[in-house]
Amino acid sequence: RAGPPYQYLAVQKTGARQSVGLIQLNRPQALNALCEGLMEELQRALEAMESDPQVGAIVITGSEKAFAAGADIKEMQNKTFQECYSGAFLDSWGKVTAVRKPIIAAVNGYALGGGCELAMMCDIIYAGEKAQFGQPEILLGTIPGAGGTQRLTRAVGKSLAMEMVLTGDRISA
Repeated sequence: RAGPPYQYLAVQKTGARQSVGLIQLNRPQALNALCEGLMEELQRALEAMESDPQVGAIVITGSEKAFAAGADIKEMQNKTFQECYSGAFLDSWGKVTAVRKPIIAAVNGYALGGGCELAMMCDIIYAGEKAQFGQPEILLGTIPGAGGTQRLTRAVGKSLAMEMVLTGDRISA
């Protein structure tokens, strides 16, 4: 495989014919918060899986406690609007939706903010009994930034999406 090994992901092929690409988010100390490095690695892993003719489908998962607890707020907190806007801050996030092979989000634990948005970018979401989905950005004085408001509305309907985005409340599987 090209490029350095992964720091924030565990990547392997699995299944009887090794035809399932398994990407596990692996930042347990930060509840799999989606830092720039993790998102760059995710993009690289997805590109490798997409170009591998042996891989027919891709699964993205996290841990029992957290699929992904959101974007890495510590990394974002000192960025100005201008830095985010001119630096195309969230551009790499949309690449998940451009992958032509089916992507399944296997969610258990927290899928909050950017983590919820990442799950919704996948083609299918399988949620465990302990899965918690939410868009709590309002509690930080902001709104979902990676297409979450549109995807959430399509997934759960306008009323529940507005309730989740405007209150920060979570829903279970």
